[in-house]
Amino acid sequence: MASRAHDWMKQARRDLSHAEQDLKSGYHEWACFSAQQAAEKAVKAFCQLQNGDAWGHSVAHILKQVAARFPGFQSLIQAALDLDKLYIPSRDPNGFDSGTPEDYFTEKDARKAIEDARKIVTFCGSHFSG
Repeated sequence: MASRAHDWMKQARRDLSHAEQDLKSGYHEWACFSAQQAAEKAVKAFCQLQNGDAWGHSVAHILKQVAARFPGFQSLIQAALDLDKLYIPSRDPNGFDSGTPEDYFTEKDARKAIEDARKIVTFCGSHFSG
C-alpha cells in the first residue's frame, strides 16, 4: 500500500487553518478541537513518512513513541499534553458538569492551542520535501 503521509500532512495543515478561522469567528471551542486534530494528523503523517503507523488520539502518546527514535521530537511533548486535554471537552457537552463547550473555552485558550499545534505541524512538516 502506498504511503498516505503527504495526505495526512496536507489535512493537518488544513485543520490548523480551520482552527485559525474558528478563532477569528469566535468559535473558541472548535478552534481548540481543530488545533488538536491538526497536531494529531501531523504526527501521524510523520509516522507514515517513516514507514510506521500510529493509532489513537493522544498526540503526546504518539510523540513519546516517536521521540524514542527521533529525540528532536521530545521538545514538543508538553504542547502535545496540553492539546490532548482539549480532545473531548472542546466538543462534547458531557466534558463538564453543566453547560456547553462554548461556555468554557476562551480566546486565550484557542490562541494557545493554535500556537501548540503550529509548533507540532511545523516541526513534523519540516521533514517533508515539497
